[in-house]
Amino acid sequence: MMLVDELRVALGAERLIEDPDVQASYAHDEAEWAPAGRPLLVVRARTTEDVRAVVQACLRHRVPLVPRGAGTGLSGGANAVDGCVVLSTEQMTDVVEINPVERLAVVQPGVVNDHLRAAAAQQGLWYPPDPASAPWSTIGGNVATNAGGLCCVKYGVTRDYVLALEVVTGTGELVRLGRRTAKGVAGYDLAGLIVGSEGTLGVVTEITVRLRPARAPEHTVAGYFGSLVAAGEAVRAVGEAGLVPSALELVDRHCLRAVDDWKNMGLSADADVILLGRTDAPGPAGEEEAAAMLACFEQAGATWAARSTDQEEADALFAARRLAYPALERLGPVLTEDVCVPRAAVPEMLGRIEATARRHDVLIANVAHAGDGNLHPLIITPAGDDAARRRAQGAFEQIIADALELGGTVTGEHGVGLLKRGGLAQELAPAVQAMHRAVKQALDPAGILNPGKVFTAAAGSRQTGSLPTDPA
Repeated sequence: MMLVDELRVALGAERLIEDPDVQASYAHDEAEWAPAGRPLLVVRARTTEDVRAVVQACLRHRVPLVPRGAGTGLSGGANAVDGCVVLSTEQMTDVVEINPVERLAVVQPGVVNDHLRAAAAQQGLWYPPDPASAPWSTIGGNVATNAGGLCCVKYGVTRDYVLALEVVTGTGELVRLGRRTAKGVAGYDLAGLIVGSEGTLGVVTEITVRLRPARAPEHTVAGYFGSLVAAGEAVRAVGEAGLVPSALELVDRHCLRAVDDWKNMGLSADADVILLGRTDAPGPAGEEEAAAMLACFEQAGATWAARSTDQEEADALFAARRLAYPALERLGPVLTEDVCVPRAAVPEMLGRIEATARRHDVLIANVAHAGDGNLHPLIITPAGDDAARRRAQGAFEQIIADALELGGTVTGEHGVGLLKRGGLAQELAPAVQAMHRAVKQALDPAGILNPGKVFTAAAGSRQTGSLPTDPA
């Protein structure tokens, strides 16, 4: 029996998408210029049993399988390869449990990040990881890329909150990894290994995450700066002062203008760069931290800085930060970077990004989780301009090289996917790459799970390099 016929019998026709036009919408994520193949089939799973049936069928037929959440990724990690099965978990949306005593939640992978946060809030609890895509991205996708977000400067990233996972491995086995207890050191941290593996080691079917108590209201500090480097100096000053803000975000004028033109939010500011800091320390400590952050901004040369007394205005600025990427997409194709450097290197890295924009004659807008050194230069090109596209690709590679030279990493939260494979090969020593490949071989010996992602091919392979040059 052919694979499609087998899955139609096992799952029912309603789980399968066979229309090529509809399949095309599932063939790629939001990564610009990352190549995408044509899937043989798209399956929308609803249960763990559905996922296991698909993995086992693909294993029997030696058909590649590409797991997919909401498709909001920015590295090509969910892109189809020719003849694959795309396995979507978007309909696995149950919040199975919110446990206020143990302070944990159990969810299926298709639960949207903001929906989990809302469900936790009803119990007086909070789920901290908050990527800018939180209104749309799923917990399964967040697990796949080890997503971070605005709060991670103080509260950490997805891996810091994953307690346990239910996973279907590349051998078709259903396993439970991790624990529900507050402590536990039995065996290797296999749940932590799966987080950030981008669907190459298994398909996650259930996630148990740690929750925190609801936090105190935040104090917001805003600062205007005349350059990226000056804003970077303020970020370094905050770190040197020993402050740990609950958020420290950078937004430049290109982003603010794009959001304002799109949403008419009245955000025009007399500044090249805005830093947005927040502290959620309770009581007088919060007042003191906000004052100390304001002093750091002023000492670093802010042209204007103040504590916000208007919560609506403060929330609007943070909303603009979240809307920056979709607003810029309206201007043309956006090639998104995701490098992370040590906090002390933030001013130098921002200066190098400005120099790269001039050298390659490209427009680079900048947003950043500046407080932890995670920078998102957004390279914007006019649609259909091949020369600009080549310059943008050159800028993309230069930013990676600069981040590595300053002791950074090629990706802070978006994942390697297709776009950062070459960068990862530069970052990891050959012996470390071999360790990664050994893990992959153990959990996916047939090589069916998300093939071609994360690592460049071994010698002799035809797999392409870090930044594909063919259009999606």
